Amino acid sequence: MRKFIFAVVLMLSIVFIIGQFAELQSLVETVQRGDWRYLGLALIIQTAWLLTLASSFLVIFQALGIDEKVENLLLIATAANFVNIIAPSGGMGGMALIATEARRRNYSPARAAIASALHLFFDYLGFIVVLALGLIVLVRRNHLTTVEITASAILVTIAVVLAILLFLGMKSGEALGKALSWMVRLVNRVVHPITHREYLSEARACEFAHDAADGLQELRQEPRKLLLPIGLALVNKTLLICVLLFTFLAFQVPVSAGTIVAGFSIGYLFLIVSPTPAGLGIVEGALTIIISSMYIPLEAAAVVTLVYRGITFWYPLVFGMIAFRILGRPIQPGKPGTNDPLKNIDAHSI
Repeated sequence: MRKFIFAVVLMLSIVFIIGQFAELQSLVETVQRGDWRYLGLALIIQTAWLLTLASSFLVIFQALGIDEKVENLLLIATAANFVNIIAPSGGMGGMALIATEARRRNYSPARAAIASALHLFFDYLGFIVVLALGLIVLVRRNHLTTVEITASAILVTIAVVLAILLFLGMKSGEALGKALSWMVRLVNRVVHPITHREYLSEARACEFAHDAADGLQELRQEPRKLLLPIGLALVNKTLLICVLLFTFLAFQVPVSAGTIVAGFSIGYLFLIVSPTPAGLGIVEGALTIIISSMYIPLEAAAVVTLVYRGITFWYPLVFGMIAFRILGRPIQPGKPGTNDPLKNIDAHSI
């Protein structure tokens, strides 16, 4: 079954890359015109972003009592990102992969899922800080539109819902279970005309809630453990802003700090709320428009956007593809994260 799933994901990735071939060809031609000193620095910073991503998961996993090596979490995080891109499912594909890896490595899938939710929440929290600065720049320059306001409201709503669920989990498993049961009933009611059966199980939702709450209540005893993930989220965003800065420098495009922050904020905002995989098409359009609206020539804005997306989208995508392939291999007995090697034999498929 694992081999079949891997083959399907591989096929989807090939179809995805073929569909974006024109953009890749344009990217290669454009990169050749840039200064490789700055582009090289941008790639190094993007690599540091991947390591920060893994470090964030490591800190959260440890806070929840899950012992895992940072290199394994780097593979899991980048592979989950890869799955979310080539098979968009609102992040559920990546969450499923993380839960599956938890089963294979013999730690709680519920706690692994909560770790993913915490990471996502901290990521949103860190970005909201940057977004606030970006929106201030746009207001001062009279470039803020209804579209940016609406997208920001959607992001804040998502963050608030996540915060409520995490708060309920810290309060008690019963409180989180009631909330998840209500959500399960709502989903089942919506999809029942199509599936003609219960799509999600309330019993499993309650079981998940109690397991997840145990981990969250441990955090409640030591809230200081949450400070480092918040700091890493801010570092994560700072690194991406630096990538955008060096992309401007690589093509000798004069730019102010305000333009950098505002451009990154709007681009990343539409990356989150966009209905397309990783915001393809929408992020490129929004970032080009917002940069060009701040007195950057349209052609220069388009070049910077294309290369920036190449570094922050395609570069991690390649890492994710490799990571997904590595995770497809059986876990060897005796490796960290495997308490009982006999349970790791492909009993659970992705």
